[in-house]
Parts: sequence; C-alpha cells; structure tokens
Amino acid sequence: MVDTYVVKPVSIPNIIELPGRIEAVRVAEVRARVNGIVQRRLYREGTDVSKGQPLFRIDPSELQATRAQVKASLERAQATAANARAVVNRYKPLVAEQAISRQEYDAAVAASREASASVAQIKAELAAADLQLGYTNVRAPIRGRARRAEVTEGALVSAAEATLLTRIEQLNPVYVNLSQSSSEVMAVRRAVDEGLIEFDERQKTRVELSFEDGSIYPIEGFLDFFDFSVDENTGTVSLRAEFPNPGSNLLPGEFVRAKIYLGEIKNGIEIPQRAVQLSETGASVLIIDSEGKAAVRSVDLGPLDGDKWIIKSGLSVGDKVIISNLQKIRPGAAVKILTKEQRGRENKQPSSKSQR
Repeated sequence: MVDTYVVKPVSIPNIIELPGRIEAVRVAEVRARVNGIVQRRLYREGTDVSKGQPLFRIDPSELQATRAQVKASLERAQATAANARAVVNRYKPLVAEQAISRQEYDAAVAASREASASVAQIKAELAAADLQLGYTNVRAPIRGRARRAEVTEGALVSAAEATLLTRIEQLNPVYVNLSQSSSEVMAVRRAVDEGLIEFDERQKTRVELSFEDGSIYPIEGFLDFFDFSVDENTGTVSLRAEFPNPGSNLLPGEFVRAKIYLGEIKNGIEIPQRAVQLSETGASVLIIDSEGKAAVRSVDLGPLDGDKWIIKSGLSVGDKVIISNLQKIRPGAAVKILTKEQRGRENKQPSSKSQR
C-alpha cells in the first residue's frame, strides 16, 4: 500500500538560482594627503569606526614650522598694509590743498591696494597651511568597518604617491553581485510577454541567500539593479541585490547562492520533496502507470520551494507520484493506493518510540 500525490497545475514562484559575491555598499580608501612620518595608529584594526574618527597621526612638526613662517609673513604684510593706509589718509586732505601732487596721492593709493592684496594672498597661504596641518590627523571619511593598517608607526608616507593607509567598508546593508546568461534573461522576458509568468514591476523582487555550507541567511533582500546591457566577453547580464546585514554575517568577497523570486508561473508543477530520489545520473520519481504498476520516471528538477521540488519537465498533469514506502517498491511491481480511511489510520498509529 502506498500514498500518492496526483500532479496538478498550480501557481508556483518563478525562482532563478544564481551564484554571487558579497560586496560592501561603500568602500573608502584612506590615503595620505601630506608627506611625513606616521607617529601613531589611533584605531583598532577590524573594528567599526565613525565618520570623522581619527585613524592615524602623521608627524606635524615640519608643517607647523611652515605655518609659523606664513603667520610671520602675514603679520609683516598686515603692518605694511596699515602703514600704506595711513599714508593715504594723510595725503588725501593735502591733495585738496594742492600741498602734494595728484601723482603722489595716486601712488600712495596704489601702494595701499598692493599691500592689501599681499595680505589677502598670505591669508590664503595661511589657510592652506592650516588645511595641510589638519591632514596630519587622518580621519575616517565614512562610517564602517576599518580593515588592517597598510602602514606601521615610523613609515614615511607621501601625498604625491597617495600612500594607502587602510580601507573602510560599510557592511550594513551589503550588495550581492550576480550574473545571468542573456539567453535565460530573454527566456524569462518572453514568458512574461506571453503571459506564462505573472510579474508586477511595481513590487520589489525578493531574494533569498544561502551560504556555501547550505545554510540559509535568515533575512530576505531585494533586487535593486538590473543592467540592460550584455557583457560582450561573458554573454551575461549583471544583476545586484541588496541585503540588510545587522550582524555583519555577510562578508565582502564571500561566495553565496541567491534565489530570485521573479514573478509566478501560472501552470507549474511541483511535488513533495520526499518523492524525489537523487542519484549520480540525475533525479527520478516512482509513478503508478496505466496498468497499476510502479514505474521509474526521470525528472528535470528546478529549485526547492519550501518542502517541494519544482519540476521543469518529466511529469504531466494527472500523473500519480508515489510518496511513501519508496525503498520497498520495485519497478514493475503492482501497487495499491491507500484510501483516505487507511491513510487516516496510519497517521493515528503511535510511533515505535512512543510504544516503548
């Protein structure tokens, strides 16, 4: 006696399985913007840092000396400008009395303007010196996870070479980069156009992740980017999903598998997972043929939908798939189907464990 599942057309999710790689949403390369010797590393490697947090301290002595020189030049220029303005103020009434020539007065005004311009120029140089001095405290440009330091205390860094100090990655959320062959993309589009797949473009396309060991990531993501061009080298189309990552369990560069739920197939076929037998040659099921005997039927499996396999081909509507006592049945043997009453009695029987 066996239990069976009668194949019938059902609405099933259109699941596309693709391999992918985790990528940080934002990556900032922290580089030196001044020349100098690294005095201290101010953060712990591999920890989260906030935007603006000091990461490295570069020896500021040389830049402090340069700033002091510019400051002295500014004070000298301000004194010269003040004296030039005083000369103009003295000359102004004398011009009206014709005590001095107009040419002398114009020369004094020109000298005053030149002195004021010199003050403005040196103020700009002082602001630049302050900016350079501020770069000796290397700060985080973004919030995220700071990786290991690329330099140690005592290392000479260069602004011209933009010496790399460390990298910061934002890990919540993260991206998953995927690629799908252009032929598969065209097949999905054709099925949508023909009405075989129902797809609402206004809704977010949800995505599930599984790790290399087969474990499932518990938080769903969604498809946030679909490239409309085909890579001429690989013949694939790029897709990208975004996933929340509050526990930082998804790491950049990690290999994952993604299930993309892209609409629903109207008249699909799926059967209980326990009905499918897997071997090195493929997947198969036992069905009851027209003579009431067990027969092996090879099937082309799609992805798992919960506790059921999606069947791409190999079964037709109305087929009776055997889902119990699979190890005891041999192909060609006559089988009987459990009635509802017999099935109910079997479900009510206590297990051998409870009887003990």
